[in-house]
Amino acid sequence: MLQPDFVKAIFQRAKEAGLHTALDTCGFVGDKADDDLLQSTDLVLLDIKSWNPALYKSVTGVKLEPTLRFARRLSDMGKAMWIRFVLVPGLTDGEDNMRGLAGFIKTLNCVERVEILPFHKFGESKHQIMGTDYKLMATPAATAEDVARAKAIFAQEGVVAI
Repeated sequence: MLQPDFVKAIFQRAKEAGLHTALDTCGFVGDKADDDLLQSTDLVLLDIKSWNPALYKSVTGVKLEPTLRFARRLSDMGKAMWIRFVLVPGLTDGEDNMRGLAGFIKTLNCVERVEILPFHKFGESKHQIMGTDYKLMATPAATAEDVARAKAIFAQEGVVAI
């Protein structure tokens, strides 16, 4: 999304060749995607890392509203979406956070899939090699039980998550 003209050109050529296109984004810079780019997009994989604006800002460093605005725009266009939520123990796993996100998802058209992505520890070694501060070093990986709880909360709100 930081190079929308390039993505649009690639997607338009892909469509001409009969290829499926998918845009993987957090949606924060979704305003940069013009309607032509989105018309050439078959599917949007949209990460929404938190429903709580303060937590979202803390986790991502940016505001939540642009992502929600992009999701609504996609919904209004009838654009197929997969919503992805990273379940981070002690951070994004709050019941109110998940219920709020599920409630928002229910207002959207064309959501084909909701994925709960369990937080894992795979990135730690990269930070150690690079000598960078990894804020989630002490955070445990999400367990199967954590994921099952999250799926149950989403289901109670009427959203099937995998």
